[in-house]
Amino acid sequence: MHLIGMLDSPYVRRVAVSLQLLALPFEHRSISVFRGVPEFEAINPVVKAPTLVCDDGTVLMDSTLILDYAEALAAPRRSLMPADVPARQHALRVLGVALAACEKCVQIVYEHGVRPAEKLHQPWVDRITRQLRTACDLLEAELARQPLAAARGTIDQAGVTTAVVWTFIQAVRPEVVPASAYPLLQAHTRAAEQLPEFIAAPHGDGVYRAA
Repeated sequence: MHLIGMLDSPYVRRVAVSLQLLALPFEHRSISVFRGVPEFEAINPVVKAPTLVCDDGTVLMDSTLILDYAEALAAPRRSLMPADVPARQHALRVLGVALAACEKCVQIVYEHGVRPAEKLHQPWVDRITRQLRTACDLLEAELARQPLAAARGTIDQAGVTTAVVWTFIQAVRPEVVPASAYPLLQAHTRAAEQLPEFIAAPHGDGVYRAA
């Protein structure tokens, strides 16, 4: 399989980390959706990261859908989603909030990095900033209520995605969501980022290298 997209995208990175934890081998091609459009279009005309090119050549997109496919490939040997219904409900709750935080942070980055300054609509920026902070508040509360595993062999998709998203937020907008206000998120992410699967796919413009 080939994973297409840059590891500075939390969506690409959550797939790269998860594929490793599911023991699914893959190759990574770090292609930018901005600077590498012609190359990306040749693989996926929609130019959406992450893109996964399956062994049979089928092209999948959207991190959640790619991870659903990965779960099917890894079953029944491994899974990052709890089978127990209450535990799965909790994981889905955390995932939804973490992905909402991710979406709002990406929107803020695009507003300041892509949209011309004279076209910026401050009420919209204020709204998505408030949504980002609210999502992070909810994640911190969820961790206070029920900590997420961050050890190899016990970390699940909620734990992976939460850590990946928090690293992304702190890399691109730490002034909006200061780490000092979210000690539980910070501690969980610090532990997760020490796992070999996270280290092999670091946030940034590098390329995943199998250990």
